[in-house]
Amino acid sequence: MAQQAMTVRLDSQMKTQFDSLCEQFGMSANTAINIFVNAVVRTQSIPFSIGISGKKDIVRENAIKAIESMQKSAEESGASEMTLEEINEEIRLAREERKKRLLTEVM
Repeated sequence: MAQQAMTVRLDSQMKTQFDSLCEQFGMSANTAINIFVNAVVRTQSIPFSIGISGKKDIVRENAIKAIESMQKSAEESGASEMTLEEINEEIRLAREERKKRLLTEVM
């Protein structure tokens, strides 16, 4: 496979630290960048989390609270004992009701 050069600009101190770490890992900076690029292409994602510090935890906590609330609601209403067919029928009826509401709003 043909290779192509890529130029990356880094802060000089960051480059020095990166080169030193790569050397400690037993590889060149070029090899490390190639590993990163291969991981991105293979997984179709960045192989580490990118986000605002603390925000990920808040989103996770809110998601857990929402799931726990839905579980409690399902237990209280008896929905946790519904069969898959009953659940699908509830969804179908809710979609029909939504469709009717949308149609009446348009008219």
